[in-house]
Amino acid sequence: MPGKNLIIVPTYNEAENLRPLVQRLLALKSPVSVLVIDDNSPDGTGKIAEELAGENPGRVFVKHRSGKLGLGTAHRDGFRWAMTNGYDRVVTMDADFSHPPEVIPEMLSRLESAGIVIGSRYVPGGRTEGWPLKRKINSWTANFLARLFMGLKAKDCTGAFRAYRVEWLQKIPLEKMRARGYSAHLEVLFYLEKAGARVEEVPIVFTERKRGRSKISFREIREALGIIFFYLFQRFRC
Repeated sequence: MPGKNLIIVPTYNEAENLRPLVQRLLALKSPVSVLVIDDNSPDGTGKIAEELAGENPGRVFVKHRSGKLGLGTAHRDGFRWAMTNGYDRVVTMDADFSHPPEVIPEMLSRLESAGIVIGSRYVPGGRTEGWPLKRKINSWTANFLARLFMGLKAKDCTGAFRAYRVEWLQKIPLEKMRARGYSAHLEVLFYLEKAGARVEEVPIVFTERKRGRSKISFREIREALGIIFFYLFQRFRC
């Protein structure tokens, strides 16, 4: 599988998780580079990222941002960085080990026939572990509304664990995207499906983080609802 693979890992207060995660990523059978996008973490995550970059020149890179600007904006910055630096495939994932790194080689392989591959909790073989009922209901509801109102076809529309071919990312109007947080996943999927990208889903076991704290807030939920209804109207304008 020729070409360059980049894994984008946004971070905010992930000092406990970052080093072991990057070590596992660099050990994958598919050769990858890692871009850590740190939002000025007060716990020293950015310093650890710099140490990893120094220990792994040419494979680990760091982009520092001024503050907690949101997961969606981090991914957009990462997409632009990948395009500027000549990468062919991009993986996005969380830093908290909720996304299993060992699935990445299969996701990259599936990009041979797809524009986007989703590490999916909601296809046969996929599931979540450690989630309270309230979070399961919130996730199920968001996915249901995204499919109903935005017309999305994927089973897992909201997950952050994804692989993309850069040629498809180049079709997304990044400058028009509205979401700062997790709902940016809905926007990206909307534009890719609209452009005709083939979407495939690989089952994963999503494991609730064991270290640190979840970043999902009421503000994220409110933004997601706003994005869903905004693209409901965009859908029928297209």
